[in-house]
Amino acid sequence: MTARTAETRRVTLALVMTSIYFVVEVVGGLWTNSLALLSDAGHMFSDMAALGLSLLALRMAARPVTARWTFGYHRLEILAALVNGLSLWLIVGAIFHAAYGRLFDPPPVYGKGMLLVASIGLLVNLGVGAILYGFTRTSLSIRGAFLHVLSDALGSLGAIAAGVIMIFTGWALADPLISVFIGLLILYSSWALMRESINILMQSVPEGIDLEEVRAAMMQVRGVVKVHDLHVWAVTLGLSTLSAHAVVHAEENSEQVLDGMERVLKERFRIEHTTIQLEVQDRTEKEFRDF
Repeated sequence: MTARTAETRRVTLALVMTSIYFVVEVVGGLWTNSLALLSDAGHMFSDMAALGLSLLALRMAARPVTARWTFGYHRLEILAALVNGLSLWLIVGAIFHAAYGRLFDPPPVYGKGMLLVASIGLLVNLGVGAILYGFTRTSLSIRGAFLHVLSDALGSLGAIAAGVIMIFTGWALADPLISVFIGLLILYSSWALMRESINILMQSVPEGIDLEEVRAAMMQVRGVVKVHDLHVWAVTLGLSTLSAHAVVHAEENSEQVLDGMERVLKERFRIEHTTIQLEVQDRTEKEFRDF
């Protein structure tokens, strides 16, 4: 079984589990009149969308490259991650809006039922999170779906806490206040996902790679005099690309110099897709004098 096939199967299983519990939580939220549960159900719906997007992105990314799509469909994973992050922010806005109304007129909530449904939800979220966790470092879209599930688990914990408080104290404000706290946690957890998605789409230098370190490593290869017009960007998570111009000594074997730079880039920075244009030193110096 390939890594992509394993990812696809696990995301499919997570989607099925999430869809089943979404129905349970909507019914439970209406039964108990709990905003925390209904907010969590809305978040669970976004989990379904996030997992569906991740599944689509994984299937599309597995397609071969074409004459038009020369890098394949890997960028779909980044777009899916960006959509997942934006949907989290929209959900937070809806939670804050609903909580604001309940702060001034908190309705009665059935705490015991809320506690039961939220406890089941926590178990489901932990199970789905365990299914996805192993692939969060290799796929940004799966990382986005995992963050949805993680923040949903926080929502379940919040609903459990609200249920316990209302059972023992009857304090109805616990429901909207904990909903606001859940929303703040979601915003915090989604920020890194949004930042990394935008960085990749803007073709910035991938996290963990220092451009000057890359330049210095290339210049340590025998025969390399100078490296300029250096660019490093990521097509998707874990797939970095480099382009550069390298000035080399005229007496050096250009093919050996090129092989040396490609080997260093692959071993030290895991950059395998490179486009390096070689310039012979004597020719470069002559053009500079003529200029």
